Amino acid sequence: MAELMNIGFGNLVNTDKVVAVVTPDSAPAKRLVQKAKQTEGAVDATQGRKTRSILIMEQGTVVLSALGPDTLAGRFHELAGIKEEK
Repeated sequence: MAELMNIGFGNLVNTDKVVAVVTPDSAPAKRLVQKAKQTEGAVDATQGRKTRSILIMEQGTVVLSALGPDTLAGRFHELAGIKEEK
């Protein structure tokens, strides 16, 4: 069964469809977002805030989130029942 994960501000994604979570700092990531916006393959879930992570989905859709990659990874682990050790 597909699980939905909150990526900030009440926006949810299907965890089964997420391929990668990357930071938007690198030039290739910026090009990926720019290309996705041009082809209408980008979903902006930042609510006007700074993009802190990019979720790449199975079908090539790019989802922008205001939450950091570490925060999203923690949420993935919570959904999977894995507790991170510190």
